[in-house]
Amino acid sequence: MAISSSPCLAFHVKRCKPELVVPSKPTPHEVKYLSDIDDQEGLRFQVPFIWFYENKKNHNNSTTPSMELGKDPVKVIREGLGKALVYYYPFAGRLMEGYNRKLIVECNGKGVLFIEADADISLDQLGDRIQSPYSFLDEFLRNVKGSDGILGCPLLLIQVTRLACGGFVLALRFNHTMCDSFGVFLFLKTMAEMADGAEEPSIPPVWQRELLTARNPPRVTCIHHEYHQQAIIMTGEMNSLDQTNNLVHRSFFFGPYQIKAIQNHLPQNLISFFSRYELLTACLWRCRTLALKLDDEDIVRVSCMLTARGKDQGSSLPLGYYGNAFAFPAAVSKARDLCKNSLGYAAALVKKAKAEMNEEYIRSVADLMVMNGRPTYIATGNFLVSDVRNARLGDVDFGWGLPEYAGPAMAFPRISFYVKHRNKCEDGILVPICLPFWAMERFQKELMAMTQEDAKATEIISKL
Repeated sequence: MAISSSPCLAFHVKRCKPELVVPSKPTPHEVKYLSDIDDQEGLRFQVPFIWFYENKKNHNNSTTPSMELGKDPVKVIREGLGKALVYYYPFAGRLMEGYNRKLIVECNGKGVLFIEADADISLDQLGDRIQSPYSFLDEFLRNVKGSDGILGCPLLLIQVTRLACGGFVLALRFNHTMCDSFGVFLFLKTMAEMADGAEEPSIPPVWQRELLTARNPPRVTCIHHEYHQQAIIMTGEMNSLDQTNNLVHRSFFFGPYQIKAIQNHLPQNLISFFSRYELLTACLWRCRTLALKLDDEDIVRVSCMLTARGKDQGSSLPLGYYGNAFAFPAAVSKARDLCKNSLGYAAALVKKAKAEMNEEYIRSVADLMVMNGRPTYIATGNFLVSDVRNARLGDVDFGWGLPEYAGPAMAFPRISFYVKHRNKCEDGILVPICLPFWAMERFQKELMAMTQEDAKATEIISKL
């Protein structure tokens, strides 16, 4: 197994004072309720995403209209942002709590935070470091004091950093209660269209959070292994995994060779029975559990964050719906059974959990939130996996072509993402992982044992 470390890279970023960008036209001053899927305790946090764009004017003599006119990406994106907020005006508001801590958006047009910046480094110098996670994230997404809360804070923080090569970095932090990754894509797509002179979005935004609000009367029709049975208000760090000071962030790339190596742990007649997602999730869940050295009797879970959008789920959600539209059914096992049985055991559990997801399942979640006082997802022994490969984050073009990397900027101690990525002319899946140092070393060894059968072993992009 080849492990490549990225040494620290010194560069300087000069930032302008953060500003509030407001809708470019007057918008309604009103209050809007979030859905009961949005309004979960487990979604009350902020998530950073990042996009790296090269100056294609310097490559293959290709240009786009924006570059032919010598346009400034900061100005283009800032103007597109103001125009997009006319349609997505709730993002320019502030969250407050109503009865029983119900989240409400006060649409007051106060705006979102925007930072203009310049860095004395090129995209080529960054090299593989544009792949999540980042030791330098704070350089491209500086936290503004008082902006990282949930209530009464700007709902978006955006920094656009020009690079020395003419490319740029767009980094965005969003309040997860407002939208999911596809909602972020819809908003950025509208920003790009507005920046290009469009009069209105090609996909009109749809609020309609009542579509995922609890039924009357609420009725829980499914089993939800991912949640506590009673409400637990999260007032701080949840357990020792969060409290560990020596957390390590690393990324693992799985291309065709690595997936084939994992498949080789199954009987030949079962290989076609499981999808790549199911096998990879089973593999990571098993390796992570082994690395954490849990007690044999401990109950462990992997929660699969699955979208409720699309015909496959029988969804009635409009295309422009930008609220949270996912649930995360969990596969459950005793640690002993997961670690001592074959990969097929874990893959079958993942496949079964994944099959539970449909429109009824997410409606049952909404009802559970109301009936049980907004219970949190189970933290201890739970590994949450969010597959953002189909969220189209890499399809956002502001006039400089498609990004070289697009996706989450980091993993969390119990949340990882599957990101569509091309590495060394190979299409595959990039998975950022966050674990304590002592567990990360064991995790890598367990993963090597799952992939070393293939001639081309798993490549790990390791970033501390």
